[in-house]
Amino acid sequence: MNKGRVLLVLFLALSILGFGQNEIYTPRPKPQPRINGPLVYGCRPGHPFLYRIPCQGERPIRFSIMGLPPELKLDPSTGIITGKVPAKGEYEVLIRAENSKGKDKQTFKIVSGNKLALTPPMGWNHWYVHYFRVTDSLIRKAADDMVSSGMADVGYQYVNIDDCWMNSPNYRDSWRVGPLDTTRVGPLRDDKGNIVPNSHFPDMKELTDYIHSYGLKAGIYSTPGRKTCEGFEGSYMHEEQDARQYAAWGFDFLKYDWCSYGEIFKEDKSFEAYKKPYRQMGNILKSLDRDMVFNISQNGGWDVYKWGAEVGGNCWRTSGDLGFELDRIFEVALKNSEYRQYSKPGEWNDPDYIQIGRIGNARKRGIPELTPMPAALQYSYMSLWSLMAAPLIYSGDMSKLDEFTLNVLCNPEVIEVNQDPLGESGLVIRQSDNRFLMVKNLVDGSKAVGLFNPGHKVAEVVVDWAELQISGKRSVRDLWHQRDIGVYKQKFSAQVPPKGVVMVKIGKR
Repeated sequence: MNKGRVLLVLFLALSILGFGQNEIYTPRPKPQPRINGPLVYGCRPGHPFLYRIPCQGERPIRFSIMGLPPELKLDPSTGIITGKVPAKGEYEVLIRAENSKGKDKQTFKIVSGNKLALTPPMGWNHWYVHYFRVTDSLIRKAADDMVSSGMADVGYQYVNIDDCWMNSPNYRDSWRVGPLDTTRVGPLRDDKGNIVPNSHFPDMKELTDYIHSYGLKAGIYSTPGRKTCEGFEGSYMHEEQDARQYAAWGFDFLKYDWCSYGEIFKEDKSFEAYKKPYRQMGNILKSLDRDMVFNISQNGGWDVYKWGAEVGGNCWRTSGDLGFELDRIFEVALKNSEYRQYSKPGEWNDPDYIQIGRIGNARKRGIPELTPMPAALQYSYMSLWSLMAAPLIYSGDMSKLDEFTLNVLCNPEVIEVNQDPLGESGLVIRQSDNRFLMVKNLVDGSKAVGLFNPGHKVAEVVVDWAELQISGKRSVRDLWHQRDIGVYKQKFSAQVPPKGVVMVKIGKR
């Protein structure tokens, strides 16, 4: 076989496997306004209120709201709502957005009560891209990029710091090897017992103010143990002091990672002892004077999905670190879907972050490189997380977002499925080892369905109305391409690429 033939065969093989040119499914946003984001928003009475209206379209856009409680005010040029959460109750408002190209409107319900995260949290976390290299400037840049890239316009709002923002007694460069990293070594607490950020975070309040100036929210990380997973200062015996410090700094989200708490847990291995640190922090967060979403991170141990809400969690990890298992996206998702009955507004199963685009190798803590994940699998990844109502927390390089990655992350119709206020996690219907459906009931009576092919060859996947317990003529819309396919009577079928998905919305009668 000559060299040209070899290259052709190799190209065709790579294309079949999904390593060829990445096809972009999501249409570019239109110039006229399109209001995105959740239809419902939970908050606690009397606390600070901050919400950026997610809206695509050519800027400038002028915003207005009918029925906004007097405790809140809207900046009509930015679409940022601020103020104090009104008294307990439900407040339905009408948001309008208008520019020179057109206008849009959407109803939005503000629920002032006891529950946060009425739809899955959306945002970004630094871990799988910056690891121990995280700095104040990188976090600020991520906030900049969340706005400039258009991610904020489809509902991403949390900019979350993970491990390594504190001081360590002995941290070393390059993940615990090499010389002492003096920039991250220093006093763990001050003379009043307050936790001390390392030199890369000179002013936490200024950092959260910067993030909040965009109408975005800020997240922080800790552990109930003495040390974090990377060996930095933990919250053991300082739980309330740390939580109140985070609130004073202005954080809106806490990831609480098990890490070294296992050393303490050895003293009492009862089920209640396992839940104790999370129950303790959950109660503390409820007592604060600002809303803070509580993310329980302990790799799904002790059936956390059964008790995470009981201890005050809003979302909880159901799996190990996905960075070590990116070749098992389907298996992780299918396992997470087994806990679907525990998923509901304010209480979400979390199978870890979205890791596409440029990410660092989790085993090497490397400088981020473009993921080797096939394009079709990236669409499946986002589809699975959306159908499961999992938190959509991206953990790739925000400064190098390419067109393909943004097309996967920022399809508003796919995100609408994730943010649907009914809060269902999709039901899996297995058809064979290499074919399955994931079906999610939506609040408007329609159904979102993912037709998945985990196999290595193109496969026909069929949606039979009988499997969905529906009948009659139904409209079918392709969510990734944002186009109506047609009206079908008894079933719908599609040729699905290897490792890929076709995601549709099947209308109510």
